This record gives sequence, C-alpha cells and structure tokens, in this order.
Amino acid sequence: MAATAAVRRGRRGTAGQIWNAALAILVIVALVVQAVLVARLHGAPVATRFIRLLSYFTIQSNLLVGVAAVTLAVSPSRDGAVWRVLRLDGLVGISVTGVVYTTVLRSGGNLHGWAVATDAVFHYVVPLMAVLGWLAFGPRPRADRRTVVWSLAWPVAWLGYTLLHGHASDWYPYPFINVIAHGYAVVAMNALLVTVVLAVMAAAFWLGDAYLPGGRPARAAVR
Repeated sequence: MAATAAVRRGRRGTAGQIWNAALAILVIVALVVQAVLVARLHGAPVATRFIRLLSYFTIQSNLLVGVAAVTLAVSPSRDGAVWRVLRLDGLVGISVTGVVYTTVLRSGGNLHGWAVATDAVFHYVVPLMAVLGWLAFGPRPRADRRTVVWSLAWPVAWLGYTLLHGHASDWYPYPFINVIAHGYAVVAMNALLVTVVLAVMAAAFWLGDAYLPGGRPARAAVR
C-alpha cells in the first residue's frame, strides 16, 4: 500500500511538473510577444512604453504566476515563507485579473493580430491554467494567516504606485483608478473595493489550501 501510494504521488508530481512547465512557457512566450508588440508601437518613448506595460496589474500577475510555475516545474514540493506569499499573490492576482477583465474591462474590438492572442493568454488561458493547476497538483498546505496577510502587501503597493505614477504622468492603466476622470474620492472607494475583493480571494485560496486533498492532515478517529 505504501509503495502504491508513493508511486501515485510520484506520477502526480511528474504531471504537476509538466503542467507547470507548460504554464511557465506559455507565460514567457506571451510576455516576449507582448514586449515585441510594445517595442513596435509609436508615440511615447520606448522606455515609457515598457514602464507602462509593467505597470499593468495583469502583467505583474502573469509574471508572478510564471515565476511560481517555473519553481514548481523544477521542484513540485517547493515551499518557503517568501515563496508561499509569491504563489498566493500569483493565484489571487491572476484570478482577479480573469474575473474583472471578463466582467468589467473587456472592450472587444480594439485588438488585432498577435495582440488578440496575448490578450487571450493573459486574461483567460493563464488564469484558468493557474487555478486548475493549483486545484489538481497543489502543493498543499502552503497558506496560513501570515501568508494571507503578507499577500496583500503587493496589491496595496501596486495601488499606491499606480496613483503616484498617474499623478506624475497623467497615465492610468485602468479606468477605475483614473483620478483625472473620477477624482480621488471615487478612486479611493474603488481602491478599497478592490482591496476587499483581493482579501476575500486570498481567504478563499487559504480555505481551499486547508480543506482540499493534501491540506490539513486528517484527524485520528476517536476510540
């Protein structure tokens, strides 16, 4: 029985490595293609274009997912305090990216050619693969209260950076945080709402990490 369980874990670990390797490659290829597209644009200086690209929550979420996927492709049982926060940030960020883009931000007909492909990868394929990979392969448990709390540092820092960057450049990556269009009061409310959504999503992953297979150890039967 023990040998059979070990074989199953080994096969599951290998499948997880293949899944995460595919996810990492997908993220890397999409980021490279997007970088080429941005480099070919006209108007703002090249440095400004790339700063704006990296300022998108979507891009940062994909980067976090990609880094976590690379580490899991190498070591399917990866762990560590910093890694736990990075992994949870990737999962929360990419999930919120997929949900918000699908329900609120999707515009439709402004993209052409390779931009359509990268848009689909960043907003649909990577969110789906990241969550399915977490559900199927874990590893678990990898979240606790401290991990959840620290996972909010990145999105809060992103909100602060976005406001400062927007104040200096009059450029905002998303309409809901555009101070020029809505004013600071509305943007502050929107930012608070986004933070709450992120916290709820982090808590949901925390609970899933605890109660899905591989999470908390089963309690011994009472005799």
